[in-house]
Amino acid sequence: MPEPAEMNGADIGKMPGSGVPGSEGKDPVANGHAENESNPFAEYMWMENEEEYNRQVEEELLEQEFLERCFQEMLDEEDQDWFIPERDLPSVGQIQQQLNGLSVSEGNAEEILGKSILNPEAKEFVPGVKY
Repeated sequence: MPEPAEMNGADIGKMPGSGVPGSEGKDPVANGHAENESNPFAEYMWMENEEEYNRQVEEELLEQEFLERCFQEMLDEEDQDWFIPERDLPSVGQIQQQLNGLSVSEGNAEEILGKSILNPEAKEFVPGVKY
């Protein structure tokens, strides 16, 4: 008998056990199914509810995507609420720039005192002491 790789389609059809399973000794019908088989489309019945299955899978994927977005938004909000020094405090360079911008001048102090409405003769405030 020739090797399976050397056979052509006619040779394979002549082999015992070829064709429809369980049809040894029976002649196959033209469509490849035995005459006594109850439903010739049984192997394709899964396609009957294919649209419903696709809709269900799509809903599950959308729900999963929605949950992932909600979870990411929750994490983003949590990050905003937390105090993170590296993010929330100014850097050393920014602080040095602010300090360099500050200056004290004696001439300006008298001008500020002249415009002030505070009483220079008032007693010093001490917390907890009533006057």
